[in-house]
Formats: sequence, C-alpha cells, structure tokens
Amino acid sequence: MKGMLRRCASCGTYTLRENDCPVCGGQVRIPHPAKFSPQDRFSRFRIALKEKEGSCG
Repeated sequence: MKGMLRRCASCGTYTLRENDCPVCGGQVRIPHPAKFSPQDRFSRFRIALKEKEGSCG
C-alpha cells in the first residue's frame, strides 16, 4: 500500500490517483522517502538536487 498513496505538491491533499490531484489538478508525488542504504552511490546527487530546488531545510 505504501507505493499507492500520493500527495499533491501544491495543495497537500492525499489521493490514490497517479496523474493529477482531484481537488486542484496539481501534480502528485509519492510522499514517502527513499529506502536508506549505506551503499547508496547516488545520495550526493539527490541532496544536491534538493538544495538546488530549495526544498531542503
């Protein structure tokens, strides 16, 4: 069930739809963080992308 739930990026509504939000029509995303792994080779790229977008901190 973890992969089924989505959250709207603009209004924060949770939904089971995969394409758009039923309330505002915004983009939906998976609200759960990625599984942690100490051997993750790409974590620095994800962190850099989040800092560039301004969603970190």
